[in-house]
Amino acid sequence: MAKRDENSMDVKANIAEPVKPDSTPKTARESAEGGSPDTPAGASARGKRKTRVGVVVSSKMDKTVVVAVERVAMHPLYHKRIKRTSKFKAHDENNSCREGDRVKIVETRPLSKEKRWRVVEIIERVK
Repeated sequence: MAKRDENSMDVKANIAEPVKPDSTPKTARESAEGGSPDTPAGASARGKRKTRVGVVVSSKMDKTVVVAVERVAMHPLYHKRIKRTSKFKAHDENNSCREGDRVKIVETRPLSKEKRWRVVEIIERVK
């Protein structure tokens, strides 16, 4: 075996020990809500919900609008940008959306056979 000189560094001395997580027990309220009391009231314990911004293409149904959301995807072979459009049926409680409005929708529980989105706000009104 080769002798180490005093100037060589010991590898084990430089490795930090892993920090153990705080093992303080949660209160009954924290465990029931899934979070700590520091989280804001609007935050959900289930995680963040998907949000999309799109244009209303149909508002003929009662309390329902069809929102077209555009996204840009790359072609797998030619690597050209392609516009892809998805249509979502969203719940509009007040029937306030009109065709051409730019709206923000958020994912929600199933409201009907095809409705799984809800209109949160109207970003821009059609003129």
